[in-house]
Amino acid sequence: MNERRKFSRILFDTRANLDQPPQSWVTRILDLSLNGALVEEPRNFAPLGDRLTLSFTLPESDIELQMEAEIIHRKLGLLGLKCLHIDVESISHLRRMLELNLGDANLLYRELERFIEEHEQAADNS
Repeated sequence: MNERRKFSRILFDTRANLDQPPQSWVTRILDLSLNGALVEEPRNFAPLGDRLTLSFTLPESDIELQMEAEIIHRKLGLLGLKCLHIDVESISHLRRMLELNLGDANLLYRELERFIEEHEQAADNS
């Protein structure tokens, strides 16, 4: 099998919200990476387009992370989300969480550099 994944994922099970005003849905995150998330498709999910906001609170804290995301696949009751934009505070918390779970800071720094490069290229092409 040809592995196309560029970013390491961690299993992460927590409640989250998908927002696309005026609509909002409750979901569960199944895994996370610097570049997106895999979530359960919410009941009655009927977005108007592929862009939405994913938000969740870190377990046992009041720290909320938000990312603007795009649905890149929708299969078997799951949604694959690609991060389009994430604020500095959210990515800092996400990076720390990934670092603790991956156990390889060097790998995470390489992925963070790749994430920044890809998002700068996307911004330049806009």
